[in-house]
Amino acid sequence: MGVDLGDLFEKQEIELKQLFGKTVAVDAHNMLYQFLSIIRQPDGTPLKDREGRVTSHLSGIIYRTTNLVELGIRPIFVFDGVPPGFKEDTIKERRAVREEAAVKWEKAKAAGDKDAKKYAQASSRLDREMVNESKMLMSHMGLPTVQAPSEGEAQTAYMVQKGDADYSVSQDYDSLLFGAPRIARNIAVTGRRKLPGKNLYVSVNPEIIELGPGLEALEITRENLIDMGLLVGTDFNKGIKGIGPKKALKLIKKHGSIEGALSELGEEILNLEGVRDFFVNPDVSAEYDVKWGKPDNDKITELLCGERDFSYERVENALIRLGEVSAQHQKTLDQWF
Repeated sequence: MGVDLGDLFEKQEIELKQLFGKTVAVDAHNMLYQFLSIIRQPDGTPLKDREGRVTSHLSGIIYRTTNLVELGIRPIFVFDGVPPGFKEDTIKERRAVREEAAVKWEKAKAAGDKDAKKYAQASSRLDREMVNESKMLMSHMGLPTVQAPSEGEAQTAYMVQKGDADYSVSQDYDSLLFGAPRIARNIAVTGRRKLPGKNLYVSVNPEIIELGPGLEALEITRENLIDMGLLVGTDFNKGIKGIGPKKALKLIKKHGSIEGALSELGEEILNLEGVRDFFVNPDVSAEYDVKWGKPDNDKITELLCGERDFSYERVENALIRLGEVSAQHQKTLDQWF
């Protein structure tokens, strides 16, 4: 789930309409996992077509992304490339967690357990076919995609740094370590959400975080923030047991860098320099072509309704909304269709 440093930064709650006219570089894999996790039936079963193929991710793209486009938000979907070698342990751990959750889900579903959906969400799996058909649908909708050479969040951060996007969008906070000046969260998952295992609901609202003011308030540098992330644990290293964000902040302020903190703790971090350098100088591409196009209604309908058993009426309604946005934005040169 990325580094856990979000509570140290001030979050500004906003309404989605405040992002009108803004270009957002979206961590595509992160958002697709959200769709796969949240868009499910009451017992946790994901949406599927007649052949048993999961369609929750496609549902999120056509309906929830259309909501964003209708509000004048311009998404660019950035897909992960090849992960760095030191992420292998994290990938294996996540796979094991998903497999364990899948077993618990089947047992809970058979027993009529109210926690079945919680286990189902934790078992969400995004495979290569899902990624490819997601790219296809986005292309049919006229939405640009970018293939990152490595981590998607590193690429989105770079695009915001360059000024090609206004915000990096992800539920994780790694974008801050990668140097994204501004991040946006919860733009596709707003509303009320039930807390796992509790009969309580919380409101999930869009929020933005600015890196510069956050670092200034904490009186640290981005390099300090990266060292704090390494102490807490990132996607690329385990971190030090018992060290949370506040303690990491205290240690880095005391010692000025992670080396002194580790010496005090009597601990070490494997691949320390490699992981730290990956955040400072991530593998990103400077060559990408971002163009928005007109939605191709025939191809969208064929993919969703002809091949994946979506409701013609619901898809048609979404296409009407996309068409209205397209027609409106063609009237000005500074908009995107």
